[in-house]
Amino acid sequence: MVCVVCKYTPFELFAGFGEDVRVLDGMARDFDLSDTVSHVNLCGFGKSVIQASLEGRAPQLVLVNCCDVMRRSYEIIEGSGSAEFVHLMDLPHSCGPCQIKNLARQLKRLKDAYARFCGKPFNLKACQAAFYNPEQPEGEYVAVLGVRAGREMQQMIEQVFSMPVRNLTCTGNRRVVLDDRALATDDEDEFFLEYAQALLGQVPCRRMVDPSGRRALLEDPNCKGIVYHSMKFCDFYGPEYAQIKAQADIPVLKIESDFTLQSKEQLRTRIEAFAETLGDTKGTGMSNINEGGSYVAGIDSGSTSTDVVVMDREGAIVSTAIIPTGGGAAKSAEECLDGALREGGIDRSDIAAIVTTGYGRAYIDAGNDSVTEITCHAKGAHYLNPQVRTIIDIGGQDNKVIRVDEKGNVVNFVMNDKCAAGTGRFLEMMANALGISLGEMSQLGLSWEEDITISAMCSVFAESEVVSLVAQSKAVPDIVHGLDNSVASKIASLSKRVGGADVYMMTGGVAKNAGVVDAIEKKLGCKLYISDKAQLCGALGAALFALEGLEK
Repeated sequence: MVCVVCKYTPFELFAGFGEDVRVLDGMARDFDLSDTVSHVNLCGFGKSVIQASLEGRAPQLVLVNCCDVMRRSYEIIEGSGSAEFVHLMDLPHSCGPCQIKNLARQLKRLKDAYARFCGKPFNLKACQAAFYNPEQPEGEYVAVLGVRAGREMQQMIEQVFSMPVRNLTCTGNRRVVLDDRALATDDEDEFFLEYAQALLGQVPCRRMVDPSGRRALLEDPNCKGIVYHSMKFCDFYGPEYAQIKAQADIPVLKIESDFTLQSKEQLRTRIEAFAETLGDTKGTGMSNINEGGSYVAGIDSGSTSTDVVVMDREGAIVSTAIIPTGGGAAKSAEECLDGALREGGIDRSDIAAIVTTGYGRAYIDAGNDSVTEITCHAKGAHYLNPQVRTIIDIGGQDNKVIRVDEKGNVVNFVMNDKCAAGTGRFLEMMANALGISLGEMSQLGLSWEEDITISAMCSVFAESEVVSLVAQSKAVPDIVHGLDNSVASKIASLSKRVGGADVYMMTGGVAKNAGVVDAIEKKLGCKLYISDKAQLCGALGAALFALEGLEK
């Protein structure tokens, strides 16, 4: 079994040796082994290839030197001796006559190297028989573009959308077709020239000198949405995303990973919210509804708090509850729901339907359906103020800015969940570092005198910076003001990316922080609408979806 990583690799060549080919596209759980032999800032895919080799999962490996990372990966794997056979193929970055001849020589070089390794002669006819002209699928679909998407990510996206999902990244976008003459020739030199031309004639990747042929991927009228994947420390695809975002007439979602599964749930939330904006999810809808019930409930299971809203069938809020999330999402959800029912004097048997939302929604069995917190915040905000067009939600572990239309439908959204900096958890950490409560922090930032800048982008470093400012005898209100401005700067940046417009509304528990609200208002140049039910907005939206489910 020969493992490959690039669509420009001659997959069919190995049929001439009776060998199968496997694409090495599994996402890594960790980089424990690769980090011992490679630079920590090597891109995640390069480290995943090294990890697979060191773990013995890629004993025969063919790499293509499409970028510096693949060159470094080859050198590390060859030097480690972890692979029985490892070969680096030189890839021309254009498709002229000289480049075709060069690649043909590279193909023959690979053929000869593998023949020496396996001790078997190359069978040209078997290689030619491996070519086929795959049928192009028809009908509407969602495209995955950008840098390579791992197998697990592809499966996650497919689980969300009801439309077919086409992986048009790297190996998922491979189409190598030879004409009848090339498939019938007995002349190896002629065959390899045609083979090289077919490989270089594919829809180009971003590493090619002229990637303009990639426009064909964007101009298909059957493509109804794009999930654009970028990878940490890989800059090849950044310009393409900016171009697509500016020019494409179809919805685009950008996601980023380090080619591990560590941020799986955050990625799933983004993808599910994107599918909800397209109106294309595999959700089964409301199930096991209690038709005789008089009330509905929404449960928002967040990282910091669990919130519940109970409504009657006329859409009026009957009772609410907020408790700290602890001891697991399911347990907190049950406790919070019981508290809301007690407050409203409602028996559990009188609940017709429950919709769950938040990061913990997948672990709550009590719900009849679940909806992402992005869509729920939009629904809840529209209920509280139909004039709202941009929603700012500062949560415990992430920030969201959501733009909605006049009906409360999500038009666009961005999230910042790669670091706790600027989140509710960030403010909690800084309050602890200053020895004050969150309530005190809310007001102290309004009475500042010296304009202090908190420059650190990381919560850990920001805490060190705060400790240093305290040691310098800087006034606590001035430090808090600097922290408020730090949060506001991050929110203003997200708002600009999403195309935020007035009326702005702030949701989540941080909406109670007067200093943060004031700083954001100054950055945006407009007032924020703050409801007394700001922290309940997600649960409120979930309850409204439960109500709609009954009506449908």
